[in-house]
Amino acid sequence: MAVRAESFDFVSNLDTLGAIVVGAVLATAAGFIASQIEHRVDAKRRERQAALFFGEIMALLGVTVGSASRARGIGDPYGPVTMRLLRMIRRELDVYDRNRERLFELRDPALRARIHITLLRTMMGVEGALESAEEVTQIETELKINTTMPAEQREHLQARMSNQCSLRDGGFDFLIEASEQAGKLSKALEPIARVDFETLVKATRSV
Repeated sequence: MAVRAESFDFVSNLDTLGAIVVGAVLATAAGFIASQIEHRVDAKRRERQAALFFGEIMALLGVTVGSASRARGIGDPYGPVTMRLLRMIRRELDVYDRNRERLFELRDPALRARIHITLLRTMMGVEGALESAEEVTQIETELKINTTMPAEQREHLQARMSNQCSLRDGGFDFLIEASEQAGKLSKALEPIARVDFETLVKATRSV
């Protein structure tokens, strides 16, 4: 029985269709693999940038808090220099607050939690010190200006001022404790950032 020519055409078309299907599958697989590799590379890059960002904040926080601590030990403990440094620390923390979502670019959840808690504790300390210092200044001014106030009112204000002084010192001490933790975290971020933050700290202190 003779084989019709149409049969050869059908087999040839099947071979062509098979080649097209295999090519499409291979192209799809290659595209998927390439996109996965690109995603991983991009995630690594973003994680490194986040580690650089938070590592620098942690490292410089330790420097600024150290400067504020030294300023507190010279002359008026809460004079203009100390207060300017405390406000500088508060502005640094505002930078973190505006970029908090970058924390999720770090893959280690425990590390993320430690950074967040440490910066919250730092914020609590600096805000407590600033608010109490402001109230102490207001009470001191009122006591100086109003020299004729009743003795009972003066005693009440002096007691309030004493309490705020204690809160101010407590906030500052809390800030120092949190900054020590920040220094440890900057060290933990070094392998991810591939940067020696201690070199940055030394360069900053030498300025």
